[in-house]
Amino acid sequence: MARLRDPEKGCPWDLEQNFASIAPYTIEEAYEVADAIERDDLGALKDELGDLLFQVVFHSQMASERGSFGFSDVVHAICDKMIRRHPHVFDDLGADGASVVAANWEEIKASERADKVGDSADYSALSGVALALPALMRAQKIQKRAARTGFDWPNVDGAEAKLMEEIAELRCAATDDARFEEVGDLLFAAVNVARHHGVDAEAALKAGTTKFERRFRKMEQAAGQDFTSISLPEKEAHWQRVKKTEKIS
Repeated sequence: MARLRDPEKGCPWDLEQNFASIAPYTIEEAYEVADAIERDDLGALKDELGDLLFQVVFHSQMASERGSFGFSDVVHAICDKMIRRHPHVFDDLGADGASVVAANWEEIKASERADKVGDSADYSALSGVALALPALMRAQKIQKRAARTGFDWPNVDGAEAKLMEEIAELRCAATDDARFEEVGDLLFAAVNVARHHGVDAEAALKAGTTKFERRFRKMEQAAGQDFTSISLPEKEAHWQRVKKTEKIS
């Protein structure tokens, strides 16, 4: 990576890059790792993990050029963090089960945030939730953080009632801006319902989209090349047949 970034003999494309321009590639590589895992393709996973590691090396090299940190600093930092956050392994603190480990992990993270000093330190319970996360995932993380402070519905009934309330407000929205805002509130409320049911909203939507795509393709195949020209009732009939076939199988 240092040779690729060499000012005299390096690669022109690599030399033009910065943290912001590389960030989308980093995110893309992380998704490709997840895709290989979902397909249970270990050969692809090996390759994709290498591509993701390369992104870490790329960012580290650019930081090193600024005199900020290098790859070894990244490795040492994560090792220190893992030791600090696993006192039940590296210290004498016991942990009876995964739920206790998760609770301890969050307490340690909260303590780390509180230890930050300076006027720019963010002491909110919501601090540290990355803005670049997928929207549903970030909403769920924000809600979990808020819930740990006691700001949460006591059960799923309150969350479901809020969802119905947001649907009603969307129906009453009179402008594009109002509808935009109400749709955001509606989706946030839907994530809250999922969270109360113990469902990962991001994974559930992904599965739902995959199911729709699978059924839609089957519906197209059943209808033939004239799918776009047939009536909506005919399309719905094909859709119901596909659903029935899947349930039978």
